[in-house]
Amino acid sequence: MIPVTILTGFLGSGKTTLLKRILNEKHGMKIAVIENEFGEENIDNEILVQDTNEQIIQMSNGCICCTIRGDLARALEDLANRKKAGTLDFDRVVIETTGLANPGPVAQTFFMDNTVADEFLLDAIITLVDAKHANTQLDQQEVVQRQVGFADRLFVTKSDLVSADELEALKHRLLHMNPRAAIKVVNFGEADIKEIFDLRGFNLNSKLEIDPDFLAEDDHAHDHAHDDDHDHSTCGHDHSHDHEHHHHHHHAHHDDKIKSFVYRSDKPFDPNRLEDFLGGILQIYGERLLRYKGVLYMKGVDRKVVFQGVHQMMGSDLAGKWLPIEKKNSKMVFIGIELPKDLIIDGLDACLVK
Repeated sequence: MIPVTILTGFLGSGKTTLLKRILNEKHGMKIAVIENEFGEENIDNEILVQDTNEQIIQMSNGCICCTIRGDLARALEDLANRKKAGTLDFDRVVIETTGLANPGPVAQTFFMDNTVADEFLLDAIITLVDAKHANTQLDQQEVVQRQVGFADRLFVTKSDLVSADELEALKHRLLHMNPRAAIKVVNFGEADIKEIFDLRGFNLNSKLEIDPDFLAEDDHAHDHAHDDDHDHSTCGHDHSHDHEHHHHHHHAHHDDKIKSFVYRSDKPFDPNRLEDFLGGILQIYGERLLRYKGVLYMKGVDRKVVFQGVHQMMGSDLAGKWLPIEKKNSKMVFIGIELPKDLIIDGLDACLVK
């Protein structure tokens, strides 16, 4: 299957600069770049020759560039057909969305369209964030929050235009919104190719931990009284609470619509109860759930169950066996728009084996 990377970020965040680097570097990869252009937004002409339909350009290092207006699934099918026919040669695909695009529907294409799902494997969503303008954009543009919420990796650009304190505050804010995504400061598109490709953000079995640092039972997560009424073996902390408890004086308060929370439990889940509950949550809140992922401890199953999803589309898989030295537990992260955190935590608690 052909791996696909979605590159997103608001206008001026540096997507074109990063793409130029990908397209011109001598990395030995043959990459097909799709400019998924829906609107009138002007794409950098140094990269692409534009016409009203589609233009394919062969780069000197073997990369291919094509501008597509309209249906992404059809464009991907066309690329796959040309590869099979031997008229185009490429190893992977990068899709650059317009700066005003919500990456959700682009990601869903890889789950909803059977032909695309048979040929292509969605590897990761990478979001570029402009350090200079990010706070204003996040405050004013919900699409920017969505771009952050969907990300498997966040590249912060233009950090040379802000102070060290401003940069730290921005990283802190991004962590609250999306603890799944590693944050990397990237200037002038200088990201290592290894940090762009083969991240396996949508691969269920590749990386069991969501973010080891974030999920660690560290001191500041447990050194104050719990507000939660439920059993203390199940810690459904909102990470923003943990950090603001200690570092409130460092950071301005932003009331972001997109937030994340983590659920943990040492008790096993009842598989049937959990399936019913998650099915109901996805039906009611699926559009507001951007990304969710977890490693589950299930009653009667000697292996870890890994699950993740985008909106209403969820997949699960059996991973490796629990090792004798491992403490069996469940860890889940939910990222979404104004999610009913307490309702979800209480519902998950009710799915545990009593």
